[in-house]
Amino acid sequence: MSETTLKHKAEAPKSLNFAVITCSTSRFKEYTETGRMDDLSGDLIVRILEENGHRVTMRRIVNDDKEEIQRVVMSALRSRKVDVIITSGGTGISPRDVTIEAVQPLIEKEIPGFGEIFRAISYREVGSAAIVTRAMAGVSRGKAIFCLPGSPQSVLLALKEIILPEAGHIIKHARE
Repeated sequence: MSETTLKHKAEAPKSLNFAVITCSTSRFKEYTETGRMDDLSGDLIVRILEENGHRVTMRRIVNDDKEEIQRVVMSALRSRKVDVIITSGGTGISPRDVTIEAVQPLIEKEIPGFGEIFRAISYREVGSAAIVTRAMAGVSRGKAIFCLPGSPQSVLLALKEIILPEAGHIIKHARE
């Protein structure tokens, strides 16, 4: 790692506030019918963030609906209690996968390296199936946004390999 990168990371915030948004029609339907949040990937995100000294200040489950996803992401972007937004689900290529279409217009600057690296490290685990994820990241309003696939394995991989090591660094630069 370069001396400049080490310096930037040393100056970056160590503890951040996260919004966790699960985009899933089936999870949303179950939640509205039962009041129970049966969300393995969302639970995993929260647990890993908290184990690493971060806080989850907002958590939502939303339907796979472009306008609804945009509304909740905009709420997180407007919140003073959120530094980083993580969405889980809706990054595939089926017609109902609309998370990317919902979030992309809200991003001021895309971080293409996130999706590229995520797919590269996913390839080691799942092979060529990694090409069907449209995982992406960007910044908006001084906040980082990460759109992850909905599988627990993908969430774990993205958090441990990319998001935890880089979120503070991204926030530092996004707020300069």
